[in-house]
Amino acid sequence: MKTIDTVTGLRTTVARWRADGERVALVPTMGNLHAGHLQLVEQARKNADRVIVSIFVNPMQFSDLGGGGGDFERYPRTFEADCKKLSAINDQPDVIFAPTVQAMYPAGFEQETRIEVPEISNILCGEFRPRHFVGVATVVAKLFNMAQPDIAVFGEKDFQQLLVIRRFVADLCFPVAIIGMPTVREKNGLAMSSRNAYLSAEERECTATLYQTLQQVQQKIEAGERDFAMIQTQATAKLSEAGFRPEYFEIRRAQDLQAATDADEQRVILAAAWLGEARLIDNIVLENPE
Repeated sequence: MKTIDTVTGLRTTVARWRADGERVALVPTMGNLHAGHLQLVEQARKNADRVIVSIFVNPMQFSDLGGGGGDFERYPRTFEADCKKLSAINDQPDVIFAPTVQAMYPAGFEQETRIEVPEISNILCGEFRPRHFVGVATVVAKLFNMAQPDIAVFGEKDFQQLLVIRRFVADLCFPVAIIGMPTVREKNGLAMSSRNAYLSAEERECTATLYQTLQQVQQKIEAGERDFAMIQTQATAKLSEAGFRPEYFEIRRAQDLQAATDADEQRVILAAAWLGEARLIDNIVLENPE
């Protein structure tokens, strides 16, 4: 496992693999890795001969907070610990790609050409984090062009992000297969996230309520309840009573995140809520039994 921090270095390495006919996988991350990230790497290894893990805290997706301040500045940067975690797994990556902001955005990210996915980028998380998904789509597209992978692996916890990536890959004809992996959870059901580090010990005791509420809504829908507006209102109230500051709790159509109907073959329950200084997101995908 070696570390590369330049685009030229990465492309040279990938070109050598390509010349040998090897299949390449990419796992994009912002570091502060947890067990969920390591499972993405293991999945990538099952589908490719070579695996690249990128570690880059992308300022463009924090641009709603001023780019150079707030959440971007305090986002956990744990590069040495991340490398140790990656080297300790059986299916460790071949390369850690850790570019600088200058390498990723030579002209400055404010002047960078951007990718925007209409409709699904400005709802739900996009409503509360303006331009966030523009930053996500742009940096992932750049990573795809730099690494030229055959496949890329992402977690399904960030359901809306995964949908944005699938859409621009299809629309812009990127030759990359996107693999989504189920959410990895802590013992109490909390979805693993790099931002869980912001939680205090007391707050962690409350986090189980988020996943429990999603499960309860799942049970109601599977039992035949169809007043989605009422279900959403009740779930939001429950989170508030438990000490969360909900941003949204929604039941949506899984393929495009529009309002769910009885006719939908697949629905998804999505929630985002603050607990202390941590913004938590989670979801459960529902299949129509009919």
